[in-house]
This record gives sequence, structure tokens and C-alpha cells, in this order.
Amino acid sequence: MFGSDSGIPRMEAAGAEPLNRLSPSKLLGVAILIGSLSATAPARADTLAAVQILREGGCGGLLPQVARVRHNALLDLAAEQWAAAGVAPATAAERSGYEARTVAGLHISGRESSTLQLLRRSACRTVMDQHLQDLGVYHRGLDTWIVLASAYNVPTQSRTAVIAEPARAPTGAEPTNTSGLAERALQLVNEVRSRGTRCGERTFGPAPPMRLSGTLADVAIGHANDMAEHNYFEHVDPAGRSPADRVRAVGYREKLVGENIAYGPQSVDEVVRGWLDSPGHCENIMDPRFAEMGLAFAAGQSSRRGLFWVQLMAAPRA
Repeated sequence: MFGSDSGIPRMEAAGAEPLNRLSPSKLLGVAILIGSLSATAPARADTLAAVQILREGGCGGLLPQVARVRHNALLDLAAEQWAAAGVAPATAAERSGYEARTVAGLHISGRESSTLQLLRRSACRTVMDQHLQDLGVYHRGLDTWIVLASAYNVPTQSRTAVIAEPARAPTGAEPTNTSGLAERALQLVNEVRSRGTRCGERTFGPAPPMRLSGTLADVAIGHANDMAEHNYFEHVDPAGRSPADRVRAVGYREKLVGENIAYGPQSVDEVVRGWLDSPGHCENIMDPRFAEMGLAFAAGQSSRRGLFWVQLMAAPRA
């Protein structure tokens, strides 16, 4: 199920339905190819050791100490699926056979010797979450994917999935390409923008490429988590705030804001394909005025455990 929104002025290109009106026919299936590469034992051990140091030391004394995590081979497989095929961490954990209650994914880029520094600088609160008790790792080149989780027999507040922006290595380290979900979504979006496409009855010519915005990603994460936690599927949140309202609330100065949302797709390729197949969402993606985007997802709670996706696009003021 997909919903889209553009503003200002605000345009409802595709209506959003409450979750209690969802039918099984609207939940899209997906076929995922799982990569055959595996993490090396030394890289996994280094990452696990870095996480243990941070948890035992309160992330350098910033937070209360928490218990050590356990290495879990099923979460290694989940991390590999996330890295190789773009499968969401929560979905990858489930497919690997790990019955997760809470899942968090971290993607860092840099030399193995900088793992501790990168995690401390950019992911302290996730690493220090006491509800996350198991860990899996996948390493490729200078990139490391980490899946932290707890199983259903561990009592926690909620079941969530987090996309963390790749943490960059300190100045002076070798540059590296990342293959996170946001980068993959941007690649798919810019490919279709570069050649133009047909959105329903409208034909769009080529449009300039968009770039990722950390600010828009943060706003998208907030809305995805809010929909997942409060079990609704709308552009306007229960507080009455529109996408433009949420963007302005964090100080982003916009000329135009657009939002695509979806519930159910299990991979970034599937959700982007679904948006492009829907005229209203496709028109948002092809709008040449949009220059920046952010992407996020969150796993539903209670009876609705599918993924809520948010793509937020904007044209910033000069």
C-alpha cells in the first residue's frame, strides 16, 4: 500500500487508508537474491570486541554501563542479506531464522582500526541499548554492517528497525563507496530521473539528480517510527502536522516538500518500484524541482509487523 503527498501547495496524489482497511491483496510479495559472501572471522571479532568495550565502558563514560552482547551466527546471515541484497534488517533477521523482537542496523565505513571510534562517535545510543543483546556482523572491504537484536523471549518495549546513515572514517582515511539502503534508493530514483518516464497519463522528461539529505532522513525516520508505533498510515500525523510542518520544525528552509509512504514492501528495490508504478508517487519522484531526499523505514508493532516506508523530498531555499 502506497501513499504520496506534495506541497506547498499540498497535493494528494494518492489517498492513504487506515491500517484496518488493509487487505492481504495489498501486501506485495518479493523475491530476494541472497549474496554468497561471508564476513571474515577477524573482522567480526574486531567489531564484536569494539561493541563489548563500548557497552562495558558506558560508551566512554557517557552512558550507564550495560551487559555484553552475544555473537549470533543467524544475525551474521541477516547482516549479509542487508549488505548484499538490500533486505531490511528486521526482515533479514526473520528470514535468517532469528525470531527478533527488537532489531537495529548500523552501517559504518572505515578501516577496521577505526571501528571503535566510529561507533562511539555516531552510534553510542544504539550500541548501548540494553534491550539489544545479540549481535551479527558482515564485513566487505572498508564497510561493516552490524545487526543488533533481541529475541522474543527477552521482554522489551517495542519492535523497531532503524536505518543508520553510514559513519565516515576520520579525515585521512581512504574514501569508500557505501551500499546502504538510502544510497540504493537514491540510485534507483536518479536512474529513472536521468532518462525520464511515464507516470500514468503524464510523460516526464529527464530531471536533475537528487542528493541525500541527513536532515530529511531524520524527519522521515521520525514519521516512519510514529506510524509504526501508533498504527496509522497517513501523511498527516495524529498531532495534525503535515510533511511540510515536520520539515520546518527541524529548521529546514524549503520551497517545496513532497512525501511518498508505503506499507508492506520488504526491500528498497520493491518499495521504489511500487512508487514508480503508482502515478501519484511517480510524479513526486520525477518532479524536477526536488533536489534532496531522505529515506527511512520502521517495522510495525502489535498485529501489523510489516514495514512502514517514508521517502521525503524537498526543494531547499537558496
